[in-house]
Amino acid sequence: MAEVHVIGQIIGATGFSESSLFCKWGIHTGAAWKLLSGVREGQTQVDTPQVGDMAYWSHPIDLHFATKGLQGWPRLHLQVWSQDSFGRCQLEGYGFCHVPSSPGTHQLDCSTWRPLGSWREQLARAFVGGGPQLLHADTIYSGADRYRLHTAAGGTVRLELSLLLRHFDRYGVEC
Repeated sequence: MAEVHVIGQIIGATGFSESSLFCKWGIHTGAAWKLLSGVREGQTQVDTPQVGDMAYWSHPIDLHFATKGLQGWPRLHLQVWSQDSFGRCQLEGYGFCHVPSSPGTHQLDCSTWRPLGSWREQLARAFVGGGPQLLHADTIYSGADRYRLHTAAGGTVRLELSLLLRHFDRYGVEC
């Protein structure tokens, strides 16, 4: 089978209104993909930068896949959360990006968004925290239901990913 090795890191995030940020991440693939080594999801540590600075995580990603075809190419889904002084966590943004399909090192900027909810939910978020969240995580990258949501733009997550492709020509998989 053809193989894809993804090595890199979630560098950090900018443009979020809150500080004390952390990121939950996961990778989704099609049915023809098999994870040979690495973990499909993870979470960074909390970073509290100065106002206007980047929150740095430098969280490693190391995944090795085998595949029978290009359908279902890997995509990263991200959730950025903030933590207040009482330890309560609040969603700051959802985002996703496709893993690049060409070998080499790639810098990616992943834009995020969050559901707004009703005016009552927005008011509660401002004073109590919390706020609306998605019931189904696949709504992040499937456009079928996302167009009906009222959303607000979040910040940007910076990633650096390096790809190694192996045996694509031997198994007739063309990039």
